[in-house]
Amino acid sequence: MGMDAGGGKLPYSYAGQQDGGKLVKSVSRVEPRRFGLGLVAGFLLVTCAYFSTAKFDAIQIAMTSRPVSSNAGGVGVGSLEVGGVVAAADTYNASRQGLDLGKKGPGATSMADEGSEAEALEKDGGKASSPSGPGGLEDEELQVQDAVASGSKRSKDSAAAAAATRSANVSSPSVVHSHHAILPAPAQRIPEVKQADSETTPAREREWKPLCDVTSNRRIDWCELDGDVRVVGANASVTLVAPPGADNRTFRAESWRIKPYPRKADPNAMRFVRVLTVRSVASGSGEAACTDGGDDDVPALVFSDRGYTGNYFHAFTDVILPLFLTARRYAGEVRLLVADLQPWWVGKFLPVFRSISKYELVDLDRDPRVRCFRHVQVGLTSHADFSIDPRRAPNGYSMLDFTRFMRAAYGLPRGDVVAAAPARRPRLLVVARARTRRFVNTEEIVRGAEAVGFEAVVSEGTHEVAPFAELANGCDAIMGVHGAGLTNMVFLPTGGVVIQVVPLGGLEFVAGYFRGPSVDMGLRYLEYRIEPEESTLVDQYPRDHPIFTDPNGIKSKGWESLKDAYLDKQDVRLDMERFRPTLQEAIAHLRKAKAKANGDGNN
Repeated sequence: MGMDAGGGKLPYSYAGQQDGGKLVKSVSRVEPRRFGLGLVAGFLLVTCAYFSTAKFDAIQIAMTSRPVSSNAGGVGVGSLEVGGVVAAADTYNASRQGLDLGKKGPGATSMADEGSEAEALEKDGGKASSPSGPGGLEDEELQVQDAVASGSKRSKDSAAAAAATRSANVSSPSVVHSHHAILPAPAQRIPEVKQADSETTPAREREWKPLCDVTSNRRIDWCELDGDVRVVGANASVTLVAPPGADNRTFRAESWRIKPYPRKADPNAMRFVRVLTVRSVASGSGEAACTDGGDDDVPALVFSDRGYTGNYFHAFTDVILPLFLTARRYAGEVRLLVADLQPWWVGKFLPVFRSISKYELVDLDRDPRVRCFRHVQVGLTSHADFSIDPRRAPNGYSMLDFTRFMRAAYGLPRGDVVAAAPARRPRLLVVARARTRRFVNTEEIVRGAEAVGFEAVVSEGTHEVAPFAELANGCDAIMGVHGAGLTNMVFLPTGGVVIQVVPLGGLEFVAGYFRGPSVDMGLRYLEYRIEPEESTLVDQYPRDHPIFTDPNGIKSKGWESLKDAYLDKQDVRLDMERFRPTLQEAIAHLRKAKAKANGDGNN
């Protein structure tokens, strides 16, 4: 029931059932003016309700979960809620940003959205909705050109298109239009991984490098081989056999001819050094099979003991010192393969070889086996004559380390000059050469040394190293004319003194062979340069001879000319008055060192 125009009740329907005649009669009683006002009021009410619920700040679609991830270039996991309006300008912005729904698998999408559009989605702040499952956004990409065209469509057309897409499970429009439908949640975009990277990274192999280095070291050519290495002494070959399946990146066939002795610029020294062939071959090249498989895990060093090794100084600087520098780091676990092996020479330095390697030396020239190793170095590491550069040495080895090694190899007791008995006078070893550059007034030198406080010992040296090493280690200082005998400074205790007497002839440059190394060994170095009157050359030539007046001219003619004039024909007669201050400086150093040690001990 309802009210009529006079205040009576108007009829209304329940469940859509009402008498038709009565309805027409009731409507006819309403005044047209009041009916029009009612329609206007109702329209305004509906309009206000619509505008109060619409979201005009949404550009395209509303993000209802996590914020945009700038790293992935996409959006967080969550559902998408369609916003109210998509403007044509916003669609153009979408084309600028390059929106993309990549192929990420069933039921998941990604969106590359890093600019202002992503920020607007984050601000929209809708609630998360449950995904609708696989639907119209599965396996799709947004096409920007379609987005611009579809931006002018009406909302109802967009809704119809979206509904049709979801029902048919086909490609969606390039832009998701305004609708209240719930869309599948986008997955966070993960950067693609190139197939090549995934294949090569786990099994990355070392790239090939040349077997031999013949340019970086002015003293020696050397080679380093890792893998299946076979050494055949009978044909003087060292061969690296490539593993099966090796390609051009990890293997190349090479062949080198190497003389493993550190005097490569000296044809005289290299004349009798055997040539070794160092090469790499492909697998299945018919190489001889290993006859000694026990060496696989032990590295090998291949070197020659020829050249100038008959000279005591060269024995050290060309083989003994480089051998220490190269092999000491292996702590005995290394094989020594010697080309041109001289048994007498090896026997002379046998304690050194036994300290370097736990294994017997191999005479490579007479070895019938095919020896196999995992690592082989051909040629020893060599820095300079009688010298080590710790910056380049394995484990930072120095000349001080070398002297400690030599003392240990020969079982010498004194490591420091202060280890001598307190009451004993400092002991001076005078190296008296037997043939050239001899001291011709040795007895006078001994008296002068004793006068300043030394106990003097004279020795010409012997063929055997061990006895002379023991003698040198028992002394605190060593003196001699420039020559191989001064090499025995390696056996002096640390803190000792070396006095080098430099002959006439401008030989200060050759004195450098002992000057620098002695300091590196922790010794005090003193140098005494003789005057013409202290040389026996005055007994052979007039004072105006070029040998006195023009030593540079003599040297300019070459090493043989210099050697003949100043090294082979010259002996030394020291002026003891002139030489005494050098002796006094030496003993003062030793006394000071001992006093300092005793003082430290008393504190």
